[in-house]
Amino acid sequence: MSNLDSGEIVKFTLEACLDAPITRYFDAELQGDPDVLAQLLADKRNPNTRRAYEKDLRDFFIKMTGLPPSGDSVLEFLHLQREQAVMVVLKYKAKLIASSLREATINRRLAAIKSLAKMGRKLGVCNYSLEDVSGEKVKAYRDTRGVDSKAIAVVIQQFDRETLIGKRNYAIFLVLWGLALRRQEISQLNVGDFDFYGRKLRILGKGKGTNEEYLDMSKDVAAAIADWLIARGDLNVNLPIFTALDFHNEGHRLTTDAIYKIVKAAFKFAGVKKPMSPHRVRHSAITAALDATDGNIRKVQKLSRHADPRTLMIYDDNRNKDLWEMSELLTGMLKNSE
Repeated sequence: MSNLDSGEIVKFTLEACLDAPITRYFDAELQGDPDVLAQLLADKRNPNTRRAYEKDLRDFFIKMTGLPPSGDSVLEFLHLQREQAVMVVLKYKAKLIASSLREATINRRLAAIKSLAKMGRKLGVCNYSLEDVSGEKVKAYRDTRGVDSKAIAVVIQQFDRETLIGKRNYAIFLVLWGLALRRQEISQLNVGDFDFYGRKLRILGKGKGTNEEYLDMSKDVAAAIADWLIARGDLNVNLPIFTALDFHNEGHRLTTDAIYKIVKAAFKFAGVKKPMSPHRVRHSAITAALDATDGNIRKVQKLSRHADPRTLMIYDDNRNKDLWEMSELLTGMLKNSE
């Protein structure tokens, strides 16, 4: 080997690698049957999605076998003949319907089972699809109206911005209202994501993985965040922007649950009767933006960041109250005929 030059050594090494059997490197990974359920859950980036899949599949196996899913029971299900698997899932669907579950819940659980079969096919332990198992028809209605800007103004005016907690909660509400962020996006924010002079906020959007988005913000939103951070005093770029202030958790990142409780309590204290949450504030901001732009969906999509503009059509339909107007028109015709 000492008589070979560097080029010949590289060539020799490459040829040795090409001739080597694949199990030389991956034998440990290929031993035994695959854990399909574990692989399916590991394939989901969002922890909330993982928990939902795990819960739904656990429900399926407990209802159909009497036991939580195991490696063996999952493989047994995936090894069924197509007709057998479809029959099992249809029986499970019938149980869900008999339990008076909502259509959306039934569809979500069926989707989890279909995903398990799909992962099984990818891993070579399943040879069927469950596409013949249809979901329930769902009326696509959501109350997206939230509250108007006057109600939001009443809520944020109650914060004492001379106090640390008042500065923090005011900033949270301005980010919710002024940027229509989701509570998970707010919880994930770090100091380094905030550019005061450029009025930019870097976020990891829903379902974006590690892909970043840079949002332009108003001077009021930027000033509220800056005022809170300066008052808090620690501007380390790796620290979360919004932190807890209670004795036991001071300095720790605000969780999504904590943000939910802050928002709910603020509306209740302000006397707003409608149950409110961070997502309802987002709904309210999007609806208000549609009102202000006379339904300019293209513009408002920049704010909402919905991938599908058809989602905004639901907001617009609820905002316009077209059915109410038509009902008034028709009953008015009866009065005019008297």
